[in-house]
Amino acid sequence: MNPQAKLIFTTSLLLGTTITISSNHWILAWTGLEINTLAILPLISKSHHPRAVEAATKYFLVQAAASALVLFSSMTNAWHTGQWDITQLTHPTSCLILTSAIAIKLGLVPFHFWFPEVLQGSPLTTGLLLSTAMKFPPITLLFMTSQSLNSTLLTTMAIMSTALGGWMGLNQTQTRKILAFSSISHLGWMAIIITYSPKLALLNFYLYTLMTAAVFLTMNSMKVLKLSTLMTSWTKSPALSMTLLLTLLSLAGLPPLTGFLPKWLIIQELTKQEMPLMATMISLLSLLSLFFYLRLAYCSTITLPPHTTNHMKRWHVHKPVNTQIAILTTLSIMLLPISPIILTIM
Repeated sequence: MNPQAKLIFTTSLLLGTTITISSNHWILAWTGLEINTLAILPLISKSHHPRAVEAATKYFLVQAAASALVLFSSMTNAWHTGQWDITQLTHPTSCLILTSAIAIKLGLVPFHFWFPEVLQGSPLTTGLLLSTAMKFPPITLLFMTSQSLNSTLLTTMAIMSTALGGWMGLNQTQTRKILAFSSISHLGWMAIIITYSPKLALLNFYLYTLMTAAVFLTMNSMKVLKLSTLMTSWTKSPALSMTLLLTLLSLAGLPPLTGFLPKWLIIQELTKQEMPLMATMISLLSLLSLFFYLRLAYCSTITLPPHTTNHMKRWHVHKPVNTQIAILTTLSIMLLPISPIILTIM
């Protein structure tokens, strides 16, 4: 892709995100979401492969439908209350429509079908943007309207997302699809807590972004798109494979790694809100996703593939250390001991 075009699209992404997260008026927030959608489409379809064009088309149709619902909910609210302010969303019907619209934009169950397909058709770097940066504006809208959202609906969608995200990722062999279902599962954890402790949901999102960015960039550096390639990557970059193992275990939420912190705090908050059953259910359902993280971790550090593959063994080359991956991986593994400081900042 032309560097000037790439610069324009990246700037538009930043502009759209900034407009949405800093706006108080529904129309401005909607404008930011639209700029974001239009800016990411060329990045999805830049390879001109039929799969990429299909992914871009699916993404456009789904996001257009969700944006129309956002507009519809804000107009219904303005019609009944005379308010266009985002924080003044008080009409029950508007709240329900907005929750559905944001769920479509994020890819929460039962509106998750588009996300794995779009991620599978995109390059790894664009997949990273779709899994992290593109989720930020909708999450901020949920954050700003969290006081008036229907907590029963969000809890139901959260439990279903964690269950289906773990269950559907079990038999996948493509790394992008596995990461898509991982994302759906993590969104379940954010959705269940957003009405009770919005700041905790944001903290969960930031840490999820950190760990997912580390995984995506590592896989992009190793050119890994499926499990069979991941099995032969040990000979090429052993240190990177080792850090990928730790980052995946952190993403699974195992102590003493960073990913344990948000899960621990969410379970604690749910117990305080007298929802021990929900806390137990979401904890048990996250064991499903733990299985495919362990499978990925096993494949990334295995020295010999258990069966013959079509991939030739790769030569061990001394590549320079990628600073971004080094910083992100370190943060993804080692933030748990400083959790008291993180909680004070919150």
